[in-house]
Amino acid sequence: MNRYTVFPDKTIVDKGPMTRTFLSMGTDTFHAACRYVNELPYGYNSDRDDPMILFKEKLGSCTTKHAVIATLASELEIAIDKHIGIYAMTEALVTGTRKILERYHLPYVPKVHCFLVFEKQRVDLSEGNQNGKNGPIDEFLYTVVVAPLISAKDEYLLFRKALSNHILRRRELENAEIRTILKAREEGLALLKANIQN
Repeated sequence: MNRYTVFPDKTIVDKGPMTRTFLSMGTDTFHAACRYVNELPYGYNSDRDDPMILFKEKLGSCTTKHAVIATLASELEIAIDKHIGIYAMTEALVTGTRKILERYHLPYVPKVHCFLVFEKQRVDLSEGNQNGKNGPIDEFLYTVVVAPLISAKDEYLLFRKALSNHILRRRELENAEIRTILKAREEGLALLKANIQN
């Protein structure tokens, strides 16, 4: 992943709700907005479908951090896309995963992560945060472009579809059932949340 400095910088002008929010905070450039979002603590918001929840709670996950900046980019007409990627959660990446893998007899837990893309350059605004992971996610099993403010429900449906159409067709998961993956996914999320607090 790259730093947000690969994005073009642009003066923020009043073009919509997100630009107005940053202007009201005294943030007047796109890079300054990216820095603000990157430096906010990592955490799971109470309502990830609220586009302003990151500002209200002063923290965000990869989902809400990238939703804010992708929306800002859209208002400013900067060609940045939000992507959802499914990655392989392992013990090396997230301490404590081994127990989940042993319980469900899986080589890894397929998990969702969001990032931004500008001219094939990937940027993760949650990188460097205390996000429950031991390092950055550099490889994905599957990626797709999504709307900046994709709902939690639509993201989950996209994940289910990707599991059926792509992930479970991989040789290492040929004997895995979707309900097993979904149970492991829930435990993986609980583990990430616990790791953030440690």
